[in-house]
Amino acid sequence: MVLHPRVHPSLYNRRISFLFSPSSRNLSTASLSLNSNQTVTEPLAKSELESIVLKQYSHGKFYNLLQNAVALPSVLLTACQNLSSSAELTDRVSRRFSVDEMGREIREGRFDIPSCCVGFESESLVLPNLKLKVLIEAVRMILEIVYDDRFATFSYGGRVGMGRHTAIRYLKNSVENPRWWFRVSFVREVFSDRNVDRLCVFVEEKINDCLLVEMIKKLFEFGILRIELGGCDKGRGFPQECGLNSILINVYFDGLDKEIQDLRLKMKLKNPRVGAGEEDNVFYKPVNVYAVRYLDEILLITSGSKMLTMELKKRVIDVLEERLDLRVDRVNTSIHSAVSEKISFLGMYLQAVPPSVLRPPMSEKAVRAMKKYERQKEVRRVEIRNAKERNRKTLGLKIFRHVLKKLKQSNGFKCEYEIENEVRDIFRSWGEEVMQEFMGSLDERWKWHWLLTRGDFLSLRHIREKLPQDLVDAYDEFQEQVDKHLSPTQARKELEDEERRVEEEEEQRYAERTVQDLTKLCMKVSAPEELVRKAVKLVGFTNNMGRPRPISHLLALEDSDIIKWYAGVGRKWLDFFCCCHNFKMVKIIVSYHLRFSCILTLAEKHRSTKREAIRHYTKDLKVSDHYGSEEVYFPLEREVKMMGDKNLSDPRPVDGTLSLLLIRLASDEPLHSCAASFCERSDTTMYRVHLLQNRLQINPLDEEKWVRGMGTIHSALNRKCLPLCSAHISDVYLGNMTLQDVDGSSFIDLR
Repeated sequence: MVLHPRVHPSLYNRRISFLFSPSSRNLSTASLSLNSNQTVTEPLAKSELESIVLKQYSHGKFYNLLQNAVALPSVLLTACQNLSSSAELTDRVSRRFSVDEMGREIREGRFDIPSCCVGFESESLVLPNLKLKVLIEAVRMILEIVYDDRFATFSYGGRVGMGRHTAIRYLKNSVENPRWWFRVSFVREVFSDRNVDRLCVFVEEKINDCLLVEMIKKLFEFGILRIELGGCDKGRGFPQECGLNSILINVYFDGLDKEIQDLRLKMKLKNPRVGAGEEDNVFYKPVNVYAVRYLDEILLITSGSKMLTMELKKRVIDVLEERLDLRVDRVNTSIHSAVSEKISFLGMYLQAVPPSVLRPPMSEKAVRAMKKYERQKEVRRVEIRNAKERNRKTLGLKIFRHVLKKLKQSNGFKCEYEIENEVRDIFRSWGEEVMQEFMGSLDERWKWHWLLTRGDFLSLRHIREKLPQDLVDAYDEFQEQVDKHLSPTQARKELEDEERRVEEEEEQRYAERTVQDLTKLCMKVSAPEELVRKAVKLVGFTNNMGRPRPISHLLALEDSDIIKWYAGVGRKWLDFFCCCHNFKMVKIIVSYHLRFSCILTLAEKHRSTKREAIRHYTKDLKVSDHYGSEEVYFPLEREVKMMGDKNLSDPRPVDGTLSLLLIRLASDEPLHSCAASFCERSDTTMYRVHLLQNRLQINPLDEEKWVRGMGTIHSALNRKCLPLCSAHISDVYLGNMTLQDVDGSSFIDLR
């Protein structure tokens, strides 16, 4: 029996549609009225959207953004484009709902939010349907244009080009000599009505639009918009996270950001650099304050004393508790030494270390290996030179024999083609190469100089007097040319100077490294090795001995889907931790544990051995598609070895892919349209959602059994069914698509 999710009863009990205050209804919208027959053909470009928003700016505020910007059909169609990259988007949208009619409902206050909510009775979870998601995305786009340029530079998360890796890059490149730091921890709780009212006050400071503020309140009231501080579900693509969460968190903390920015400027003015550039041997160590905030994760770093850090901490906590009305976990918000203690931030460990730790000098073993490699290159170079000389000699003798044979057979050498110039050019090039090699070899020059100058009896006076003067002059001139061209003294001096320069440069580099280690501290970013290994063991990639093992829950999937799921987890881990100093550990986990766990899973599914599975799929886990061509989804070993932090992105953590399994139902269900946004394919397959915490029967709040800092999809979606087409189920397995990209009304309850 198919039971579609019902709208939460509490929403109907309220009997509240999206109604605004009477005074709001009287706002004039005559200038914004659109023709009912107007059709929108193309979404807006970013510059066009910015111009629409900036037209509503006057006297330091934005006015009536909901009516004048969000309600425009072109803006709604742009929001649809952000939710889906499908072609022919206009036709797909029009077959689901009319953006013109939706715009009129928003302008006139008739948009019914409760009818667009999908509630789950067993849990306190409410998801938006596709129409409400379009409205939320349109509001997010408008708020992004209003606020993005006004946020602090150290505010990350929910902004274009300002993700986790950008924050880590700032910590690694800009923070110098950190001494003390602390991370602000919040008591885990959901935004209360007081926090929502305070957020609306912050919004009204920049936007004069009571309709927009009322809509935000309604989203909070109906449970669509839910902000929980101190949790692990923000910015990870979970379905319970609303699209407005990130930007509204940034708006809420913007006052704190400005307070920290003022503190940093005051600290910089108090510690000016005096006499800059006068003495290079004086080390300048200013007292700086660094701050990084990713949504509700706040890290503050100082290069000054601990008393300064304690004052900074007190001031930040006062702002959070008094001005923002938030509960700070004072026990976990403690000051740590940046040098002797690690701190967890953004799912990674940070620590201040000397530069030699990040860029260590070559070890003795590496030096020996490099010298051995140089010797091998020199031997190879000598072999190539000898082979070239041998071939040159052989070819030259062949030419001479051929010419001599022709001369003996006839009176003179005759040929249809004139080859004299060609032969002359060949021998000239050979001679130049030989002379160049000879002049570049110090040993050869020394040998010939000794041969031509030994037994110098013509330098004796009584011998020179008995010889003709022309012979003596010719001999002296010959000796001058020998000394000029073959004497190795100057070349040896240049070689000694070069060796001396190399030694001095090495000593200089050693001195600079020593001074930097004594005077400078850099930021070391590490992946939490014990947490990653705990996650690997928790999911079932390895056994208690740490060796790869098969995952029995994946046996119901197709071979290609099994490989795609492993590939999605592996690539997520590699992309997320590529900026870490111990990235090699993550590479080993992906290349060994995940790869062989996938091979063992395929072997158990087909009741074969590991060797047979490797022989069939190879270690690269190649799989054939419907047309018989081989495809590779799992990262190749060579590809993994070449990975690094050269191209940083902003990937979502692996939590969503790791804790989600979509298992295909064995029974044939009625056809449904694909659950992905604006996908119209009806050749779908029904998949059941299996969540890791429900499968293992572990409470995610229990840090002893669960992985600390690892988020989870809401348990209300466990064992719900979802129709997906082949393209989108592949994206889900590979981690390119999350349940946040799914229409909330597409979840089906099959018992």
